[in-house]
Amino acid sequence: MVDFRRWIIAAAVLTLFAGLASAQVPGGGGAGQLTCIASVAVPPQLRTEGLTELLGDIVLTCTGGTALPNGSVIPTANITVSLGTNVTSRILTTSSLNGGPTQNISEALLLIDEPGSGIPVPPLPFPQGIGPQAPQTPCSAGSGPLVGAGPGGCVQVATNIPVNPANAAAGTIPVMSTQGGGAPANMFLGLVNANQVTFEGIPILPPVTSGSTRVFRITNVRANINALGGGLLNGVTPAVASITISGSTSLPLNNPVLNVGFIQPGLSTSFSAATTGGNAQTFLQCSTIAPFGTLNINGGPAATVGFLNYTENFGTAFKTRVAPIGVNTTGQTGFGSALQNIPGTIYNSESGFVIPAPSFQGTTGGFITSQVQIGLADYGTRLKAVFNNVPAGVSIYVTLTNVTPVGGGNSSTAPGNTVQPAGNSPSSFAVLVNGETTPDGNNTVPALGVTNSIGSGASTTALSSVPLSNGSGTAVWEVINTNPSTLETFKFGVFTTYTANQNAGSPAIGTATVNQSYAPTAGPLTFSATAGGAASGTLTIPRFVDSSGSGRNLFVIQLCQTLLLYPFVTNQNGFDTGISIANTTTDPVGTTPQAGICKLTWYDGKGDFPPTGISGTDLTKEPPVATGTVAVNLASTLAPGFQGYMFAQCNFQLAHGFAFISDLGARNLAMGYLALVVPNNITIFRTGAPPAEVLGN
Repeated sequence: MVDFRRWIIAAAVLTLFAGLASAQVPGGGGAGQLTCIASVAVPPQLRTEGLTELLGDIVLTCTGGTALPNGSVIPTANITVSLGTNVTSRILTTSSLNGGPTQNISEALLLIDEPGSGIPVPPLPFPQGIGPQAPQTPCSAGSGPLVGAGPGGCVQVATNIPVNPANAAAGTIPVMSTQGGGAPANMFLGLVNANQVTFEGIPILPPVTSGSTRVFRITNVRANINALGGGLLNGVTPAVASITISGSTSLPLNNPVLNVGFIQPGLSTSFSAATTGGNAQTFLQCSTIAPFGTLNINGGPAATVGFLNYTENFGTAFKTRVAPIGVNTTGQTGFGSALQNIPGTIYNSESGFVIPAPSFQGTTGGFITSQVQIGLADYGTRLKAVFNNVPAGVSIYVTLTNVTPVGGGNSSTAPGNTVQPAGNSPSSFAVLVNGETTPDGNNTVPALGVTNSIGSGASTTALSSVPLSNGSGTAVWEVINTNPSTLETFKFGVFTTYTANQNAGSPAIGTATVNQSYAPTAGPLTFSATAGGAASGTLTIPRFVDSSGSGRNLFVIQLCQTLLLYPFVTNQNGFDTGISIANTTTDPVGTTPQAGICKLTWYDGKGDFPPTGISGTDLTKEPPVATGTVAVNLASTLAPGFQGYMFAQCNFQLAHGFAFISDLGARNLAMGYLALVVPNNITIFRTGAPPAEVLGN
């Protein structure tokens, strides 16, 4: 099997090598005026639903300029990126430097000359340890972790070194170094203020030599893309960034306005019900759906509600936490391992450029943070189902992982597919986690416990119950394997159980609904909509909005009832009426047997007669009419002196009634008729037989 992710990363690295071949490369002739060109090599597709979408890297490629005297302090500039929406890169710490205004130090990074990429720079022998071959060294000197290379910060000096010590005619090339001769800082954190991120005190050392370039890469900039809309055709609406320069030195910049990504919805959802025709599954209040452990789902009543489908609208809309690299890694590996630190590489993960946070250390020895790595997301793409209006007495179960329905359809069973494939496999895989915002641990996914399963042998599928409160509950799955080369659909099975007690009104009658979206989204247990759309030091990444609307019907708990009308009943003037009600739910075609009481309501135009049961006048003591039996009584017993019509409301299906009117002893006059079955918005037909006996609409 081809590992598409490794191939894509390799291709991205090759592209990076080609683009950096001229970085710090000397050439002949004068270099001319210092000029820079801004570009975004690979503008990514950005999810409309995203509040923390990673923008494409902004690269400033500079050439020319005048050489600085050897050992002179390199002048600095402030580089600001402005967006049409809030910057939402993670805030690492908030501080006030030198008594100035409060500043939000973020994980947004500016890199100089692609450090750590390891790209060889010809011609050889070329001084090693500079440019792309330099170690990744953050600016962390002075009074805090982000004072730049200005006074009191990590001051950089110009050092003109020979291109080739063996050939003086080859000339010199300017490189950065510290005043003490140590490794120069080449990584700077950005300050976030609403829709802007500013990199202060960036040393601007002209490359001077013709053919040489100096590269400034801005990465880890996240944005609230949802606020930009994206109402045009998919992939047409751009996210635009403008770059401005200020400070003690001039940095002429061509093309300062860039498209840093293109916006389109990332997720489409649907629900495939387990019934023929795909309509929401209907369950009867009077028919128990047996709890797991007492029911062979394969051979018993269908407890499958259906399948929740999540489809990405472009190949990278579903992302793992980090890009799996190597046989023994997964999409959750990240903490303590800088797996994504090659500048310019496209990783197609929720994380950006990842480096250990303790590298950024102030003079007091305090870390910016000891809990996260800079650029590391808290989890991979998460998919959420919010169940609402679940009738009381009903339990909901979901599959622990994504599944493939038997035969590709909506079968009442789901096959095993619960063993996670290898971490670097392109096979789609997601697993249930224990919350919207619970961060992944060290190489682990916080999963809910397995509470039940269906099937047997190779077709056993693990299930977990969904905790419900006031008829609502949430299930969240995290993507831990994905293939960015295909449009993927994740399917998760939904099951239900309940114990029928119709006479007690359990389960309650109603229609359960479901909303499907990314996770996490704003809510009482996560974050407010306002906070989620702004930079934060406490909220997890990524974050999304819920665009699912009012939700869709999941299943219906339907009342088991037959409404019978006896249009004429009398026990006046020497006549009486015999009343019978047959419970015909026992039959030769396999209809589910039911039992329930029948409530008789009497109408004579005066309201003189209270409701009764078929067995007596005390409804509180009315026994249910057993399946396969006929209940009989006289009107004179139930409603003495009555003449009018009567409704019998029976809490079971397929009730049929008969009335027999006669004088005393049926000596002179007698007649009988069938009670009318009145439509009451309940469709009734016999199980196992064609729906020929439809008693309602």
